[in-house]
Amino acid sequence: MLTLLSYSMITCFMYLVMSKRLSPLVALLLVPVAFACLAGYTTTLGPMMFDGLKMLAPTGVMLTFAILYFCMMTDAGLFNPLVKLILKAVKGDPQKIVLGTAILGICVGLDGDGATTYIITCAALLPLYRRTGVRLQVMATVLLLAIGVMNILPWAGPFSRAASAMKVDITELFVAMLPLMAIGLAWVLFVALYLGRLERRRLGVVQLDGNEGLEHFTEFRLNDWRFLFNAALTVALIALMMLAVMPPAVLFMLAFGIGLVVNFPNLKEQKAVIARHADNVMAETLLIFAAGVFVGIMGGTGMTKAISESLIHVIPEWAGSSMSIITAFISMPFTYVLTNDAFYFGVLPILAETASHYGISGKEMAIAGLIGQPVHLLSPLVASTYLLCGLLDLDYGDNQRMTLKWTVGTVGVMLLAALAFGSISIIR
Repeated sequence: MLTLLSYSMITCFMYLVMSKRLSPLVALLLVPVAFACLAGYTTTLGPMMFDGLKMLAPTGVMLTFAILYFCMMTDAGLFNPLVKLILKAVKGDPQKIVLGTAILGICVGLDGDGATTYIITCAALLPLYRRTGVRLQVMATVLLLAIGVMNILPWAGPFSRAASAMKVDITELFVAMLPLMAIGLAWVLFVALYLGRLERRRLGVVQLDGNEGLEHFTEFRLNDWRFLFNAALTVALIALMMLAVMPPAVLFMLAFGIGLVVNFPNLKEQKAVIARHADNVMAETLLIFAAGVFVGIMGGTGMTKAISESLIHVIPEWAGSSMSIITAFISMPFTYVLTNDAFYFGVLPILAETASHYGISGKEMAIAGLIGQPVHLLSPLVASTYLLCGLLDLDYGDNQRMTLKWTVGTVGVMLLAALAFGSISIIR
């Protein structure tokens, strides 16, 4: 009965969101509560919801200050040289614009966070998209593809979870993942070229003034001390995150405070910066905490475990020798309906235990589990995707339908690369 209720809840949630009956925020809050009451957990709802909130609170704090930090750096002109270079190169050619979007998304996505990448890229390129008429859905698709691969970096959440669950050395796993990520990024650039070509056929090349699209960028020199300070602060921030010197939330809080004082020493300017980006912060934070309610109820009622066990029992015993390949495929739906914590700490160890009887290593299973991450970006539990749709004024359901096939393509390409490089073996 619990398994049936679990699948019914996921189906109901997706239907209400994709059919626009409820907003994602409201659905995340009310749907799990309704199904938990049906399952007989009415009296224990409070503690379960609070446990979910506590679980996602560090993420909410980190994203709050990460958004503020990178938005502040955008205002301060840190990314202007890269953006200007791309804007001058693409001119009014839709194909170059879409390809430039992919390149900028990959570069900014080095921090492993989708929300900041979307904010920076949209702020830089949205005027150009509107001026040339290139569809905003194309931008959303390309950015989701780029972050789908960049989200596998060691300082992003999925990688550390997979390495910890499989007890694999992080450096060793990263070296094995690098060629697969390179192939995945090549696929992203190919899709960007293809979608851009379609847009160029539809629109033609738009004639733009040489400086069009650059008007809102402040002039500065690369040797300006504030620019050099901001670049050094950002590099230090990412390095400290990689070294795990402090929790990411604390690092972003400190970096934001330092950057704000240096770049906007006037109190009025500081308030203006925060107010200017408050909408983006609130949109992200509210969804994070609403997702905490969803996660807490799924875990507290046992729905997560019920879904995991039901899916695992579907795999026949004779397929054990191909468990790593199977894991790579099923990681797409698993990470779509479950959180990364639930999949990497709840499902993957069970799959790995079965795989170990057939000589499949934990490292191979970790690689297989990470390959499905590009599809995870479309999960209703990923708040940054709602942010992207909000920034571009796109319907969430339409974005899902338009982007899903390309993210599945990313997974397929990375899986073929894993087989070709021997990261995953098909013969035992």
